[in-house]
Amino acid sequence: MFQDITTLLLDPKAFKDTIDLFVERYRDMNISVVAGIEARGFIFGPPIALAIGAKFVPLRKPRKLPGKVISEEYELEYGSDCLQMHVGAVEPGERALVVDDLIATGGTLCAAMNLLEQVGAKVVECACVIELPDLKGRERLNGKSLYVLVESH
Repeated sequence: MFQDITTLLLDPKAFKDTIDLFVERYRDMNISVVAGIEARGFIFGPPIALAIGAKFVPLRKPRKLPGKVISEEYELEYGSDCLQMHVGAVEPGERALVVDDLIATGGTLCAAMNLLEQVGAKVVECACVIELPDLKGRERLNGKSLYVLVESH
């Protein structure tokens, strides 16, 4: 079964309530960077970043960002992929939140955390709307805190 957030996005009140739940959690955590994973992390990340006074940093697929980038390759259940981030977008010591719509096997979130940690950021937490706990992605996060709104079995 395919899990998707489209129906949430079609309901303005539910979408706003979802953003508000994340904002309430992160408002007082001194987060300076919200890193959103392409593409659905771009839906949730920017409004969270604006509301908590943080910058939004897009983590993109290869060859989508102009200028110098750093890369992190990772394994998926069906092959491999890569995330990239602009050089200089995140400074050493910044406190970062990683945002995506869903965690399945955890490979994408791990790659995102690795990118941020490569440049000296401290990843405070990962945040997703949906978790598929049967795929055990949380276990791959090496103890990093994961906040989810909905578990789907």
